[in-house]
Amino acid sequence: MDLRIFGQRRDRFLEKLDGKAAVIPAASLVTHHADCEYPFRQNSDFWYLTGFDEPEAVALFLPHRPVGEQYVLFVLPKEPAIEVWNGFRWGTEGAVSIFGADISHPLNELHKRLPYYLKGAEGIAFRVGKHQKIEPLVLQVWAEQLDRLPRNGQGATSVVAPCPFLHSLRLRKDSWEVDRLREAARISSEAHELARTTACPGMSERELQAVIEHYFLSQGARGPAYSSIVAGGENACVLHYTSNSSLLLDGDLLLIDAGCSLSDYYNGDITRTFPINGRFSGEQKDLYELVLEAQLAALEAVEPGNNAEAVHMTAVKVLVEGLVELRLLRGNVDSLIEQGAYRHFYMHRTGHWLGLDVHDVGAYRLGEFPVELEPGMVLTVEPGIYVSDRLPVPEGQPSIQDRWKGIGIRIEDDVLVTNTGNDVLTTGAAKSVNEIQQ
Repeated sequence: MDLRIFGQRRDRFLEKLDGKAAVIPAASLVTHHADCEYPFRQNSDFWYLTGFDEPEAVALFLPHRPVGEQYVLFVLPKEPAIEVWNGFRWGTEGAVSIFGADISHPLNELHKRLPYYLKGAEGIAFRVGKHQKIEPLVLQVWAEQLDRLPRNGQGATSVVAPCPFLHSLRLRKDSWEVDRLREAARISSEAHELARTTACPGMSERELQAVIEHYFLSQGARGPAYSSIVAGGENACVLHYTSNSSLLLDGDLLLIDAGCSLSDYYNGDITRTFPINGRFSGEQKDLYELVLEAQLAALEAVEPGNNAEAVHMTAVKVLVEGLVELRLLRGNVDSLIEQGAYRHFYMHRTGHWLGLDVHDVGAYRLGEFPVELEPGMVLTVEPGIYVSDRLPVPEGQPSIQDRWKGIGIRIEDDVLVTNTGNDVLTTGAAKSVNEIQQ
């Protein structure tokens, strides 16, 4: 990994801060059972700016300080006795020599050094409510500055969230990030294809989950980006089904929503649905082709100048038109959409931003105005149809015949907005009827 990339990001972030000092903490270890920790996952904002993959650290970004004092890292110090148990630490020397900090201090000095570093800042950028250990220190420093403000006229007059400055940067991916997302998409796509060619009646969902996640690890990924969904039959109508404990039955569809996370936290997020025995029934094929038509139409809508809301509504219109044609809905298409009369079949949005987080940061709207798609943005496109008795049929709509019930279908790809349109990153996972049934 080229650590200069993080330096370029810091430069852009410092410029956006415009005289405010930012305090960005790393993630902490989280225990389970009595004294075991979950696998460590770095805070995405902290990682984006530092590339430093250790817990408990705190990064300061100080545009009001002179060059050579603008990036300060507080880290856990090197302690051989602890490293024997918990692994290697870079310590303060590594924070400077390897990770590019201007200055580094042991974490236990944060409380006494923070007032010095924040002195002279016009404001403090810190996410209140997220970092219980660090927040009291930041608020104490701010309170002391406010107390002195009437006498010396100097001090931070506000605490603001760093999110608007930082998340606008994260929303638009640079070429290096796009390459990493391509790699996550490749591994995730190949895992889906392996699962599709491996699945057969009598297997358990859990067995197929193991096939997918083993492939992630064999390709050098950190592991799954989120809890893999392997949902046979009616289980596919539970959007976040993760029990993965049922047997795969002949004649059912199988919905798999799974993606890998790379060592640097970039993620894939793919959903495919296919018949376990390799052949669609009539009802399954009708609904599958409808979802695919909606997805392909939504993909075409991904282009600069359009927006995520328009992509969603493109998919919704195709789905509602098809459901009316199949007599699962009744009425005027525009009225059905306006009334939301389709939502017992399709109850989620058509996609989300993708990057360091699976549901990545970045606004979809700025007040009344949707955010326009720009080159470098990456989003998922994932319409679906879920037919079950879990939600009531809206008044005036036809009751659902048994032959449709228990069919859950979602098709999801990862899509890069380009200068001329879009680039689907996950074409390696088959989705046409002919590819699936061959």
